[in-house]
Amino acid sequence: MTDPITLFVVDDHALFREGLLRLLENDPLLKVVGSADSTDQALRALPADGVDVLILDYDLGEDNAVTLVRQLRERQYEGRVLLVTAGLPNHDALELVRLGVSGIVHKQHSPEDLQRSIKDVAGGKVFIEQRYLQSLVETAAQPASRPRLTPREREVMRLLLEGSTNKEIGAELRISESAVKASLQQLFAKTGVRTRSQLVRIALEQGELS
Repeated sequence: MTDPITLFVVDDHALFREGLLRLLENDPLLKVVGSADSTDQALRALPADGVDVLILDYDLGEDNAVTLVRQLRERQYEGRVLLVTAGLPNHDALELVRLGVSGIVHKQHSPEDLQRSIKDVAGGKVFIEQRYLQSLVETAAQPASRPRLTPREREVMRLLLEGSTNKEIGAELRISESAVKASLQQLFAKTGVRTRSQLVRIALEQGELS
């Protein structure tokens, strides 16, 4: 049997947090290993490793998700982060993408959609909800220079932004998974980043897909 996906939940709204915990605990493929209601509590309680997905609300009382994710990155925390929110400003959505979050989804979605998003992010996908993509592209700063990408690399970036896996990218472009991995390695080298979510950030910031 496949090991369950381990989760840590951070949300300052007690009713929503408790409801979410009950929902997640009813899924045999998911396992909640902890929760917190504030930035300070999360920084104390979140394990350095052993958590597949950190589920995070944007509004955390006196703080917000940007503050927490920034502090986690400063501590070299490299876990996947899925933001589940009722809404957030465009500039903070862009900053969270810059910080390498793996997904941004809205709280209004059905429980099934949320569970699917969690499993996609745990599997390595990057999922930024469509409602945020256009605004992110419009508010992204243009750098002074950017790497020159081949047509294939641009297509790989586009499909990566849509949340496709290596297998799905290969099928769409009619190339092998090895060729997809090679293109990703070239993109990592050209952009100077190390993760898929950071490549998404590069695509948004540099307008490579526009």
